[in-house]
Amino acid sequence: MDPEAFLDLANQVMKLKMYPYFDVAHSVLCALHVREDLGAGAQTFSRKHPLSCWLSTMLVIFAGGMVAGGLLGEPILAPLKNTQQLVIATAVWYVVFYTPFDIGYKASKFLPVKILFSGMKEIYRCKKIHDGVTHAAKLYPSAYIIMIIIGTLKGNGAGFIKLLERLIRGVWTPTAMEFMQPSFPTKSSIVASIIFVLDKKTDLISAPHALVYFGIVIFFIYFKLSSILLGIHDPFIPFENLGCALFFGGIWDSLSRMFGRGGVKENASDAKKKD
Repeated sequence: MDPEAFLDLANQVMKLKMYPYFDVAHSVLCALHVREDLGAGAQTFSRKHPLSCWLSTMLVIFAGGMVAGGLLGEPILAPLKNTQQLVIATAVWYVVFYTPFDIGYKASKFLPVKILFSGMKEIYRCKKIHDGVTHAAKLYPSAYIIMIIIGTLKGNGAGFIKLLERLIRGVWTPTAMEFMQPSFPTKSSIVASIIFVLDKKTDLISAPHALVYFGIVIFFIYFKLSSILLGIHDPFIPFENLGCALFFGGIWDSLSRMFGRGGVKENASDAKKKD
């Protein structure tokens, strides 16, 4: 592709409006997440506890803005002030949970539809991360860690409020902490936030900002589709294992166990000789 045409495409992707189509895609996948998390009893639960079902779904859909806003000293409920987005989210929730013969849920799960919505959601995720880093940079121009935190929360806020979201549905899972077992969306959001911070605040990245943005979008979409079609859920795991072995005691623990076993064997052989 011609470089100028490629840069023009990157600029167009960066300027995409999220309302209403990308908001719909994001809301559909969030509602599907809640329904699948409910498991086999999802339909029964939605009939018996519609308010709880609606609240948990709205919390997942608007989680990034709520959590990031709370940490920045802004009103937690500010994301709900956009009535149009709230109406879209509520309509999607109703379609996924309450349409006759479960048509809405089945249509959302249809593979081509899910692939399309997943790609749109990753574009939406990149936009939210970028906006989060930009907003934090305006409030705290020199606080790089705050920019990364806000960008990450904007990118996968639902993962960090999973405990509260389940609690609204009457399920207490204290081990469901994103800090303990970060998911791939969280890890990728951290990486994207770091890249945006380096691009905005340093001279380490010389490429045009639109190309950096477009590259992250491609990265998100590629691995999301790989997860759906190929079952590759977390490409960071090999690098994490290597990093843990080198820098977080893994290799030294292995050496200690190896030499420890050797010492035990020597002591055992000496004891046999004495006997």
